[in-house]
Amino acid sequence: MQQLRCYGDDRNKGFCVHCGGPSETVDHVPSKVLLDEPYPENLMAAPACRKCNNDLSIDEEYLACLLECVIAGDTAPEELHRAKIGRILRSNPSLLARLQRARTVGAEGPVWVAENDRVSRVVLKLARCHTAFEFNEPQLDEPSYLEFKPLSVMTAGERAAFESGDDALDVWPEVGSRAMQRMLVVGTDAFTEGWLAVQEGNYRFRVNHASGLAVKIVLREYLDCEVIWD
Repeated sequence: MQQLRCYGDDRNKGFCVHCGGPSETVDHVPSKVLLDEPYPENLMAAPACRKCNNDLSIDEEYLACLLECVIAGDTAPEELHRAKIGRILRSNPSLLARLQRARTVGAEGPVWVAENDRVSRVVLKLARCHTAFEFNEPQLDEPSYLEFKPLSVMTAGERAAFESGDDALDVWPEVGSRAMQRMLVVGTDAFTEGWLAVQEGNYRFRVNHASGLAVKIVLREYLDCEVIWD
């Protein structure tokens, strides 16, 4: 994907986008565990402290493995579609056992009990990186709204609203931010670019300011995620 340089306010840069601590490393968004090789060029990244980056990477690995097992309907590494996830589970028997315990077989097939607190942390991590990278507006506070669920359980109306969103901008992004550079202005109306695919089938996202600062993410074309800061 195209990489744009941020010309936004320097006061919103140079600290961990998760806790406000020191900028000791970079946090890729999305994490490479959510992508397959070859990785996209110019992968996005936000500043982070080592503790946040290391702590969150464990949860990201869990979510990546959970998603793949749910999609395959099995925890057996050889049954998974993504070879990377199979390798992770072969080398991490405790995680494999954890996912096996989360799976039961019901009348209509496998049923999974997700560790929602871990999933929430990953979704919030990704959203914080996107707001910092795209808008140059790090969000250290808790969001006013955070939700995730499989696309398959959404009604047709919910799916249409989630996919289309509201691209018109009542509040324009910060001058110089990447979101400002992606804007389309037609007459007196301004619109955002819409969905940005980091890697087809694995990760896409969109950010806008139409009603609060909102981030939508789709993982593996299975899990929809939405985070909003009013």
